[in-house]
Amino acid sequence: MATHSLDLPVMCDICGKARSTRNHANCSRIRQQRKNVEWQSYMANVAAKKLQQIQCLQPRR
Repeated sequence: MATHSLDLPVMCDICGKARSTRNHANCSRIRQQRKNVEWQSYMANVAAKKLQQIQCLQPRR
């Protein structure tokens, strides 16, 4: 699950046409493949931050 809303421009970055004028299913598939690695690293950073917060909240002995 994404933690942010998608920042999609008015113009399609794949085909260069306005996103409101036609179906962009193929463009969406291509975009997902390109952004997959970026999202995986982003979500790994979010998980690491949560783990770090949990470790900071635990009492030290």
